[in-house]
Formats: sequence, C-alpha cells, structure tokens
Amino acid sequence: MTTSVLPHRIVPVARRGRAPSKPGAAPGQVQSLTRGLQILEVLARAEGGLTLTEVGQRVALPASTTHRLLSTLERMGYVYQAGDLGRWYIGLNAFTVGSSFLANRDFVAQSHTYMRRLMEQSGETANLAVLDGSEAVFIAQVQCREIMRLLVKLGSRAPLHASGVGKAIFAALPDEQIDAILKVRGLPRITESTIVAPETMWAALRVIRQRGWSFDDEEHLIGTRCVGASIYDEHAEPLCAISVAGPATRLPDQRIKQLGPLVAHTAEEITRKVGGRWPHPY
Repeated sequence: MTTSVLPHRIVPVARRGRAPSKPGAAPGQVQSLTRGLQILEVLARAEGGLTLTEVGQRVALPASTTHRLLSTLERMGYVYQAGDLGRWYIGLNAFTVGSSFLANRDFVAQSHTYMRRLMEQSGETANLAVLDGSEAVFIAQVQCREIMRLLVKLGSRAPLHASGVGKAIFAALPDEQIDAILKVRGLPRITESTIVAPETMWAALRVIRQRGWSFDDEEHLIGTRCVGASIYDEHAEPLCAISVAGPATRLPDQRIKQLGPLVAHTAEEITRKVGGRWPHPY
C-alpha cells in the first residue's frame, strides 16, 4: 500500500617534472590537445587575463611551447591578446562553446543518476522540482522501495513556504524577490505546523542559507517530513531543488540531521555537473 499525495496546484595523468598538479597527457590522450585545454582552463579561472609567463608557469610549460599553443588558440578564436602587457584572455569561440553546453543541458536527465543514488542512500523517495512563479513544480521522482512511501504526481505544485523543495528554492532567492512573494502570496496555513508569521519565515530562510538544506516538518502534509536543497545555475541562482521525503515515523530528528548534509552534498554535485556555481561556503 502506498501513500499518495494529490496534486497541490501546486587524469591521474603521467607526471611531468615541473607539473605535479597539471601534468601532460595520459596514455591515449593527445598531448598538444591536453596542453591547449589546460591553457583554456587557467585562463577561464583568471580574472583580468594572464601574461605569457604567467600562463606558462600555471601549466608548467616552457615559454616557447606556451606561445605556440596560445597562437594556435588565438587563430581559432579561443583566446585573444590585449592590453599594454599583452595579457591573454578567453576568446569568443570559447564562450560560444560554453554557451552551447548551457543552452543544451538537460538537468533533469543529468540529475537522475544522483537522485537514484540519493534514494538508495536515504531509503526514501527523491524528488526534483523547479520554480514556477511563486510555487515549486515537481518534474522528476525516484521512488523508494518501502511499502509506505510518498508519491507525488509529476506536474503537481507545492508552496514555497511549506515544502522541502519550496523552502530550499525560497531561501536561494534574493531578499527583494522573497519580500515581493510574501507581500503578494502571504503565508497561508496548510497544516497546524505551517509557518505563517513572516518573521519566523525569514529566520527559517536564514538557517537554510547558512547550513545549505531545508526541512519541511509536516508543514505541507500531516505525517510526512522532507529535506531539500537547491541546485544552482552558472550565476549561482536557483535552477531547481532536490529533496527526499517520507513518513514522519521513519524520519525522526536524528535522521533528519543525517539526511540534511547528504541532500546538500547531492545538490552540490548536481550543480557542478550541470555547470552551475555552488554558493555555500562549506
């Protein structure tokens, strides 16, 4: 028997003498291509560009080799040189390639493996939801194997202030957007545990931001508890949220404290997988 939730409208690579961290190509790799990509990586991480000497030092290559690689990348539009010091920068073609990844990424498909692993580790159902207006919409789910489990219809909605995925996304929004949503939607009571006081909600959101995960303590559905964490895009803005949910009897306080960091870690892994930027300090 299952408990269902109705729609809510809701490389280690071979070491090279001078490069312990960025050595040359591993067996099966093209060395010049590997070196060129390493140069793109160091330029992408550098603010304000790098001189030829700085690039060579960071990839542990002689100046002559570094210059040949940079010149090749420059002819192809992947880097360019500018300024009085002749500093090198990431070029337009590199941006185009990166933008293509962002435009074509399927974060739902990319999240599925992590959701299944999270379900196995937690023993509870894993969910994925996105923000739509002032609500969270469930778009993917990996059900647990328990007889009693929480099922959510895909496409159903959950309030931001009273659900695990919702509160995770809510806390990740800018203060001005949170304030606007509170003014327009308020904090309607759904269960006796729903947070309805703005000052209490703000305090809860600050806690979520500090620790990186949210907690729904029977605030949306009596008898169920949920832990969620936001997944971020390349601008460190909320892209979606992941959660685990189950009967409150299987999720006592001690279990919640164990699941919180696990869900947050999974969210961070997905964030990096889809090219996002994790904003939390830990």
